[in-house]
Amino acid sequence: MKCIVLAAGYATRLYPLTENFPKPLLDVNGKAILDWLLTDIDSSGMIDEYAVVSNHRYIDHFKTWAERLRLNAPVSVLDDGSVTNETRLGAVKDIEFAIDATGACDDIMIIAGDNLLDFSLSGFMQYFFKKEATSIMRYFEPDAARCSKTGVLTLTEGERVTAMKEKPQNPEPDWCTPPFYIYHRDDLPLIKKAIKENCNTDAPGNLLSYICRHTKVYAMEMPGKRYDIGSLDSYNRVREKYRGIEIGHGI
Repeated sequence: MKCIVLAAGYATRLYPLTENFPKPLLDVNGKAILDWLLTDIDSSGMIDEYAVVSNHRYIDHFKTWAERLRLNAPVSVLDDGSVTNETRLGAVKDIEFAIDATGACDDIMIIAGDNLLDFSLSGFMQYFFKKEATSIMRYFEPDAARCSKTGVLTLTEGERVTAMKEKPQNPEPDWCTPPFYIYHRDDLPLIKKAIKENCNTDAPGNLLSYICRHTKVYAMEMPGKRYDIGSLDSYNRVREKYRGIEIGHGI
C-alpha cells in the first residue's frame, strides 16, 4: 500500500504563523504534526512508499524535514508547482498528480497532513483489507453547524456508503467523514474519470462523493478523536493536549 499525504494548502486561517511555513510541519510537543501521523502509520508495516505533496512555496521546508525522517518505507516530496492560495491545484488534482508522479497502481491511503488523532490508523488499514474495497472512517456529529463544514454520509446497515455530500447546507446531525481514505487499486481509474467529468477538485471529499456513486465504499466508525488544526486557537489546544506525550502513544 502507498500513502499520499496532502500538504499543499496555504493555511490562510493560521496566518501569520503559516504565511511562510507549512501547517503540517508545525511543532506539537517537539514533533511536527506529520511526524505524529507518519510514525503511527509506519509502525503498522503496511506502507511501502510515502509521497508528500507540497506547493512550490513550502517545498524546501518539506525537503529539509524529509531528510531527517527515519521511516521503514521511502518518502518522496512532490512539488505541485502552485505558489499562491488562489492558484492552488486543489486536493483532488494533487491526488492525481501524486499518482502520476509515483506511477502508483497499488492500494492508496490518502491523508490530510494537518490533523492529529488519539488512536492508531492501523485498525483502519486492517478494516480496508477485511472489506477489500475502498474505505473511509466516520464519526457521529451532533452539531448540525459542524456537519455543514465537512462531508456527510448516507449509510446502509452493512456500513456501505451510498452517498456523501461535501459541506451540505442546513444538514441534520449525522455521520461525517474525516480526511482519511484508502482507495482500492481497482478504483484508481475513477479518479481521472471524476476530474474529466468536472468533479469539484478543491476538497478530497468531492472525489469520495463521486467514487461512492460508482463503486463500493465502506465506512469504519472512528475509534477515537480527531484534532483538526484549522485556527490558532485549535493549534494551541492541541499543543496543550499533547504536552508531555511521547510520539507513538495515544493521548
